[in-house]
Amino acid sequence: MQLITIILLDGLIFASWLFLVSAGITFIFGVLRILNVAHGSIYALGAYLGAFLALSLVGRTYPAWLDFPILLLAAVIVAVTVGPLIERFFLKRTYKEEEIIPLLTTFALFLILEDVIKLIWGIQPYFLDAPYRLLGHLSLAGITYAGYPFLLTGIAVLSGLLLWLLMNRTPFGRQVTSVIGDREMSSALGINVPRMDTVAFSLGTFLAALGGAFTAPMISVEPGIGIEVIVLAFAVVAIGGLGSIAGAALGCLLVGISRAAAVHLFPEFELFVVYALMILVLIFRPRGFFGVTELRRI
Repeated sequence: MQLITIILLDGLIFASWLFLVSAGITFIFGVLRILNVAHGSIYALGAYLGAFLALSLVGRTYPAWLDFPILLLAAVIVAVTVGPLIERFFLKRTYKEEEIIPLLTTFALFLILEDVIKLIWGIQPYFLDAPYRLLGHLSLAGITYAGYPFLLTGIAVLSGLLLWLLMNRTPFGRQVTSVIGDREMSSALGINVPRMDTVAFSLGTFLAALGGAFTAPMISVEPGIGIEVIVLAFAVVAIGGLGSIAGAALGCLLVGISRAAAVHLFPEFELFVVYALMILVLIFRPRGFFGVTELRRI
C-alpha cells in the first residue's frame, strides 16, 4: 500500500512538471496549427532567467521568499519578449505555407535558442536551492516529502483552471474559439486575427517559461534541459490529442504514473514505458484520447 502511495505521489509531481510545457504546446497548436519544437528552449529560457535573476537580486539581506515573485517575473519577461518576437518575425510568415515549413522553422529556432542560452549564461550549471529549502518537508501517509514539488503541483493545477476559465468564461476565449473554428470568418466578423495569434503564442510561451522558472529550484539548470522536456511533452500531447488541454492533463497523469511505477519497480524501463504507452494509445486512438478529425480543403 505504501508503494502505491509513493508511485501515485511521484507520478503526480512528475505530471505537474510536464503539464505546464505540454499545455503550452497543445494550446499553441490548437490556435495556430503549429507544432512548436522550440518550446523546450523557451522552458530552458524560463529556468535560466529565473535562476539568474534570483541569484543576482536576492542576497543575504533579502528574505528568501522574494525568489517566488522573481521566478514569476522571469516567466512574464520571457512571455512578453520572446513570444511576440518569435510569432511576429518568424512564424507569421509561415502560416500559409506547407505544414512542414513552420515545423522546420521552430526546429531551427530551437537550435538557435539553445546556442543563445549558452552565449548568455555559459555552460556552467546554475543552482538555485533557496526556494526548495524554504518550504521544508511534509509527511503524507507516513512518507516524508520535500514541500517544494507540491508547490509546482499547485501551480500546474491553478494554471490549468485559469486557462480553462480564460477559454470558456471570457470574451477572449470566445474569440480564440472563433479563430480556431474559422480564421477567415473571424476576420470578417471584426476579430483581429493576427493579434490573437500573437497573444495565443505568448500565452503558450508563458506556460513553458513558468514551468522552467519554477522547476529551476529542483534541478541543476544547465544546457540541454529543454531537450528532455520537449521529447516527453510530445509524447504527452500525442497521447492526449493535439489541441486539447484536457488531453494534455490526462496524458501527463498517464505518463507520470507509468514512469513512476517503472522507476520503483523496473528502473531500466523508465523511458520505455512512456513511449510504449504512447505507441499503444496511437494504435487504437491515432489522434490521441481527445484529438479530433480535421476536414481539409482541397
